[in-house]
Amino acid sequence: MKYKSIYIAMLLLVTATTIAQKRPNIVLIMADDMGYECIGANGSTTYKTPNIDRIAAAGVRFDNCYSQPLCTPSRVKIMTGKSNFRNYEAFEYLNPNQVTFGNLLKDAGYATCIAGKWQLNGNKGDMPGNQDLNRPNHFGFGEYCLWQVNKGKSEGERFWNPLIVQNGKELPRDANAYGPDIFSNYIMDFIDRKADVPFLVYYPMALVHEPFMPTPDSPESKDPKLRNKRDPIYYKDMVAYTDKIVGKIQAKLKEKGLLENTLFIFTADNGSPGNIVSATDLGKIKGGKGKTIIHGNHVPFVASWPARMEAKRTEKGLISFADVLPSLCDAADVKANKFQSDGFSFLPLITNKDKKIQDEVFIHYTPRMNKLSQTRWVLNDTYKLYKDGRFFNTAKDPLEKEELKILSAKEEEIKAGFQKVLDKREKEIPFELNNTEFKVK
Repeated sequence: MKYKSIYIAMLLLVTATTIAQKRPNIVLIMADDMGYECIGANGSTTYKTPNIDRIAAAGVRFDNCYSQPLCTPSRVKIMTGKSNFRNYEAFEYLNPNQVTFGNLLKDAGYATCIAGKWQLNGNKGDMPGNQDLNRPNHFGFGEYCLWQVNKGKSEGERFWNPLIVQNGKELPRDANAYGPDIFSNYIMDFIDRKADVPFLVYYPMALVHEPFMPTPDSPESKDPKLRNKRDPIYYKDMVAYTDKIVGKIQAKLKEKGLLENTLFIFTADNGSPGNIVSATDLGKIKGGKGKTIIHGNHVPFVASWPARMEAKRTEKGLISFADVLPSLCDAADVKANKFQSDGFSFLPLITNKDKKIQDEVFIHYTPRMNKLSQTRWVLNDTYKLYKDGRFFNTAKDPLEKEELKILSAKEEEIKAGFQKVLDKREKEIPFELNNTEFKVK
């Protein structure tokens, strides 16, 4: 009996190990301030993004992904899977009472890492615990290498001579160091060290947010006097360097034999800045960051999982940042209950098992920054209805200059469906409980 028990125990251990090995690695990269129009695969003629384009061509390119129009609202939403009306309390803040995909995957046995831009401790509003260097760990990340944990950008920027905290310790400042290289090299090292276990890498990039500065590939970077020059002209260089880093991380996964069973996602937190105008094959687009127009939160989204994808393609189905947490949990076989997410898993759209996920996307937007507009709306790939009743065809009128007044029978039906969604959300949590300040209990 003794040997039989030992055999059964060993069998269970081997089985558990096999299951763990089958679970995919997950790499989620989120650029900062890069609208849908900035990717070559999406029709950009201003920027060259060969690595992202290659992933899109070999994987699934989503035409209709919607974030929030501003950075912190998007970060809170993507990490928790919850609409902002539940838990967006203040700019640059995520309440420690929240659960993130980092928590869920770490609890499921994943090695977890975050690198890049944090900006969630609540420094701007002097929130409780804003000097807590363990906050990224609290949210489920076993390791981190981050900018703006307990200090604001006035104390140190993210690009040249960056102020970075790595696992609780501030790195020495170096005028020749470039923040995005430090972040991406840390991720490469993490992949090297964790290649034998399932891992999650979350990389909320510092690129391509202002200040717009030369990258290491810009000629000006060789001259210390020109390295910190600020000019929107360098946005193009920063997009190129973003793409270079994406390619570098993918190459590391391939080198370690991990690319086949890695769910790899590239997206961005919101639209491009308003002082950036990008040319596309459909015309020029002025960045809409912070605004409620479509260019404010229509973002690139490409995904790859060679071991599970059935076909490379462009996917028209609607997805939002609320869907990321349930999708990562779905891929990792982690059960996320409804309390933890307002979204739906888009994994079937990647594995091509189910072509229909949702007919519309609900957005609650209360930026609490620079007097930006706050409202709610529902949209699909063509139409958009605001809580005040304004109804637009955003496919024909992306700048929302002409409100639709005379509607076809089909448009009446769509508008009525959108209104039902708004009414349901208003009944659940009224807008006034999370507009200028957070009053949700």
